[in-house]
Amino acid sequence: MKIFVIGAGQVGTTIVEALHGDHDVTVLDLDPARLTPLAYRYDVATVEANGASRRSLASAGVRDADLVIAATSRDEANLVAATFARIEAPRATTVIRTSNVEYIELWREGRLDVDFVVSSEIETAHAIARVIGVPAAVQTDVFADGQVQLVEYDVTEESSPSVVGRPLRECTVFPTDSRVVSIIRGASMTIPRGDAVIAAGDRLVIVGSPEAARAWGELLSPGEGAVEDVVVFGGGQVGVAIARQLLEQQIGVRLIEPDRERARRIAEELPRARVYQATGLDPDFLDREHIGRSQAAVFAMREDAKNHYAATLARVHGVELTIAIVHDRVAQRVYEHSGVDVTVNPREVTAEEIVRFAHDPRTQQVAMLEGDRFEVLDITTSPSSEYVGLAFRDMPIRGAVIGAIVRDGSAVFPHSDDVLLAGDRVIVFTEASRVPDVEKVL
Repeated sequence: MKIFVIGAGQVGTTIVEALHGDHDVTVLDLDPARLTPLAYRYDVATVEANGASRRSLASAGVRDADLVIAATSRDEANLVAATFARIEAPRATTVIRTSNVEYIELWREGRLDVDFVVSSEIETAHAIARVIGVPAAVQTDVFADGQVQLVEYDVTEESSPSVVGRPLRECTVFPTDSRVVSIIRGASMTIPRGDAVIAAGDRLVIVGSPEAARAWGELLSPGEGAVEDVVVFGGGQVGVAIARQLLEQQIGVRLIEPDRERARRIAEELPRARVYQATGLDPDFLDREHIGRSQAAVFAMREDAKNHYAATLARVHGVELTIAIVHDRVAQRVYEHSGVDVTVNPREVTAEEIVRFAHDPRTQQVAMLEGDRFEVLDITTSPSSEYVGLAFRDMPIRGAVIGAIVRDGSAVFPHSDDVLLAGDRVIVFTEASRVPDVEKVL
């Protein structure tokens, strides 16, 4: 596939990292300092030009594109770029990144002439809500309209002895509507068989029903209950989107915003939330308002350093689960090493949603794990697939494992005697480098 990526910022770079190995990628940006590292690290063409210019797009050869992704930080530039791409390359699929809710609404009404619109704020809010729904998980995602849930859990010394140190075939406490699709141990990954043994320090990737995902949480992190009270630090677009998503899930929300006028507007917009006009960095305020008693806190301020400090301070005051928005990958590692429970990078979750448009058309969803070392695909099996008609016990592993299938609209978590049928949607885990082969064989 010939792909044009407009914008070489963090979202654009993440997209290039995921796609460069299997596609012909061209990147446009006005800043040579952003393009040079991409050209050095990856086999991609770079063009120092304005992607919102019809002339620049034409000169770069966009007429041959199959997919055009406008991923700059400027909504209007993305919209203009996609409009010009429509003219120059009418057969190409166009995808834009936006932070403007109005653009999302116009697109849903069919009044925006692009194929797909992806909102960083909405994708981030969904990611945060999924984490809060399974508080013990390191990462989680949902497939098949919520019928299938992917979860990553860290195994600790506190994890149930009925799980740790025993071969999988001897573990009778596992939820039946789930499957361990991978054991990640340091830099290595294992597709588990019956003789595999889970050890403290492992990270498990599990595919199952939402109920099974929560049951696994009880096994691996005993005592974690449902979250009903969340404090959101920061009332920017991301913070408000997160608060709105949590309120829709009937979770109590308190929101902290230092700007008086913005705090007033948020209180009017979200009447069910309790809004404070404060920095959230004052220990007296945290004590007075009993912030430490909340079950979870989300740190959605614009500066990584502030989010890190606020998360650390909140933990000192007793907050059980800390979730930080992080904008820089280096900061993400710092957060994780300093005790912040979960980090979410808006640019990465946005890129993850966009990347699926470069996959086989049968692929409906993609989740990227561990810095895109691994991927989980939701893909429909072709009648010509060599796997169709095979029982699961007879399928070759080939570095991939099917964790669930969706048949006739319902999720099934297959056992060894089940048989794969043409037209089944499969939720399959694999290494990112094997994705093209997995799509081909299915």
